[in-house]
Amino acid sequence: MMEEHYHPHKIEEAAQSYWDENQSFTVTEDPSKEKYYCLSMFPYPSGRLHMGHVRNYTIGDVVSRYQRMQGKNVLQPMGWDAFGLPAENAAIKNKTAPAPWTYSNIEYMKGQLKRLGFGYDWSRELATCRPEYYKWEQWFFTKLYEKGLVYKKMGTVNWCPNDQTVLANEQVEDGRCWRCDTIVERKELPQWFVKITAYADELLSDLDKLEDWPEQVKAMQRNWIGRSEGVEMTFRLTNPVAGAAESFTIYTTRPDTLMGVTYVGLAAEHPIAKAAAENNPPLAEFIAECKRNAVSEADMATMEKKGVDTGLRAIHPVSGREVPVWVANFVLMDYGSGAVMAVPAHDQRDWEFATKYGLNIEQVIQPVDASTEFDISEAAYTEKGTLVNSGQFDGLTSEAAFDAIAQHLIDAGLGEKQVNYRLRDWGVSRQRYWGAPIPMRYLEDGTEVPVPLEELPVRLPEDVEMDGVQSPIKADPEWAKTSHNGQPATRETDTFDTFMESSWYYARYCCPNNDDAMLDPSAANYWLPVDQYIGGIEHAVMHLLYSRFYHKLLRDAGLVDSDEPFKRLLCQGMVLADTFYTLDEKGTKQWVSPADVISERDDKGRLISAKHKETGENVEHAGMGKMSKSKNNGIDPQQLIDQYGADTVRLYTMFASPPEQSLEWSESGVEGAHRFLRRLWKMVADHLSGDDTPALDKNTLTGEQKDLRRKTHETIKKVSDDCDRRLTFNTAIAAVMELTNTISRFSDTSDQGRAVVREALEAATLLLAPIVPHIAHNIWKELGHAEPVVAATWPVLDESALARDSITLVVQVNGKVRAKLETAADADKASLEKLALEQPNVQKFTEGKTVRKVIVVPGKLVNIVVG
Repeated sequence: MMEEHYHPHKIEEAAQSYWDENQSFTVTEDPSKEKYYCLSMFPYPSGRLHMGHVRNYTIGDVVSRYQRMQGKNVLQPMGWDAFGLPAENAAIKNKTAPAPWTYSNIEYMKGQLKRLGFGYDWSRELATCRPEYYKWEQWFFTKLYEKGLVYKKMGTVNWCPNDQTVLANEQVEDGRCWRCDTIVERKELPQWFVKITAYADELLSDLDKLEDWPEQVKAMQRNWIGRSEGVEMTFRLTNPVAGAAESFTIYTTRPDTLMGVTYVGLAAEHPIAKAAAENNPPLAEFIAECKRNAVSEADMATMEKKGVDTGLRAIHPVSGREVPVWVANFVLMDYGSGAVMAVPAHDQRDWEFATKYGLNIEQVIQPVDASTEFDISEAAYTEKGTLVNSGQFDGLTSEAAFDAIAQHLIDAGLGEKQVNYRLRDWGVSRQRYWGAPIPMRYLEDGTEVPVPLEELPVRLPEDVEMDGVQSPIKADPEWAKTSHNGQPATRETDTFDTFMESSWYYARYCCPNNDDAMLDPSAANYWLPVDQYIGGIEHAVMHLLYSRFYHKLLRDAGLVDSDEPFKRLLCQGMVLADTFYTLDEKGTKQWVSPADVISERDDKGRLISAKHKETGENVEHAGMGKMSKSKNNGIDPQQLIDQYGADTVRLYTMFASPPEQSLEWSESGVEGAHRFLRRLWKMVADHLSGDDTPALDKNTLTGEQKDLRRKTHETIKKVSDDCDRRLTFNTAIAAVMELTNTISRFSDTSDQGRAVVREALEAATLLLAPIVPHIAHNIWKELGHAEPVVAATWPVLDESALARDSITLVVQVNGKVRAKLETAADADKASLEKLALEQPNVQKFTEGKTVRKVIVVPGKLVNIVVG
């Protein structure tokens, strides 16, 4: 006898125990079955799951369970992106080492994931901080080094002169060190790079193969790669500086504006700028200022443009005239050659700089349409057009001038056409501790050599003390001491950028316990590429681009045979919640957790009042905002699970909005989801408390019985499409809710009445099983099935059940509804016209008028046009 009331914790514990005992989600390669690899981006083990995690992983679990019910061999793994700066910060704060803090968090969060009932193959669990994982990353790096795809060069970093340490961008706050408030400098240090630019063309062109990726993400990657066609040209100096080159190169995508160059700009780090500063104190001070004020490419558009004239002059490569050479803060050494030609008449940034310093502004492009008005003294004219004041190139269009000027430079030996990319090689060195050691050694003569496989992994010592300043492996000279082929050597003390670990974890899941190789090609090629990848839009560029690059490296090493790692991508929206605050005596906002607020709303859900639970004082509402610690508006999923059960949390997060849109958190919505599950449970319990249910006989059903059966199969059809093609689980849930409402209104208790109800309840259970697997597990068993719902197949659509004996048609007169007809579904056009014209209310509006035509739309309406 089924228990009358729904007890979520009891049934969830039972379902999870069953899955654990039977290893329900452990899979192996099976060439006889179609595979499906569903992967959600793995979490950083911060300590507790947040609602963003819950939403991401619930989407993945619903997809995985649905595909499993289609009979596919489904892999859904889970692991931990465990290296990184937050662990160091937490270790300093908690006076511990990053390793125990990380491992403790992993265990706690793993328990939370299990409480939510996610169907992971835990036998494949990995943590990127484990030596058995990063060993193979180190090995692969040495292989790339041998192929010439890895190199070392000087790179610019953020440097705190007080702490004598490198800072990540996020550790620089308003130009100062986040720990000691010292002004941060730009410093050049040797860094390791991987040649992602060697794959720029393929990374760009292969985006066209990713038909099931959001267009927004592909556009972001195209922009980041930034392919451009232009001309690289040489400017010679009239008065070179001793010890520096006599010329420098500039790349431009607008050679049509070359005759308008009135000055050139160098980056502060450019070798010529440095050399010129040796006997130029104002220039030296400016370069030092640029080093202190770290600038990213994103900052350049809004920052104040500053510069200093070096006193050097460069020869224009076409006109031969001299132009001044300036060092400017908007020129970055990391982009291009660290030098730019400035055309202030046709580039707004150059115009602002020229206006500030009184430099010439010379127009060389005019609009094709002579009626277009513009004033060079007010702003730059940045459109393409026709050349003027450009000597032999006058009258050419910008497009024609591109080729003509390029050819002129080529003939003079001063330039060449070139394809350039905004993309820069991937700097993988980090001067922090909690990361995988870079597997390189240095001999006494400075020669760099990779660590051989038999000596890998280069282990990161985990029993360390963090002083908050220097990396423990940099602070300990003994750790760096080693040997190579009997010769004394020192280890590299930089560690890998954590994107290195997250760029190939999806592949390691295919064979995580392989001690003999990075990947087992047979296993990797069975599972890869990932069929469905799920994660936030914030990873659209860096993580996804690096993963695509890494996959091509794996392919070229013979470890995988596919070109792309992820076939289909879903970027889930953010989880938003109400934000509340009070003002302290200084007028500063003190954010109040929604859990500490009693709010009152009108019948449309609009907030009327909000008071603090404890103090009763009014709190201000600042609208909906992304759940975050800073605004104290996060909702703890653990509390919700404890209160309502995991299925309620899963159901609500899937029902509240489509996956790719933001979800606005609502306590009343959570309660509504819980009420639905209680109602479903009671509906099944009431059904099972009656007589035994006979087999369904489709041929003896009455009209009302057919209607319920039709509703069941219409729901199967819709939910199948929603869960497969559309990935709109909110509409799938709404359709099942409609079905259960129809069941609750159905009062036929005859044998066949009970049979169609049983079919409807079983269909509803199966359709909801991927979303609320615990309650479905129990209900399916109570409905008399020996096999668990986790092994059940998706309900089969019976097309014949969708057929209707009769249909309701709308009858219109001149487009306005005047009657409704109940008629046979197969009635012909003539009989429909006759029936429509016989309706009393129709005759009232056609009487005394001429029927000009009758339009019949089968299955929908009859429109009578009168005049």
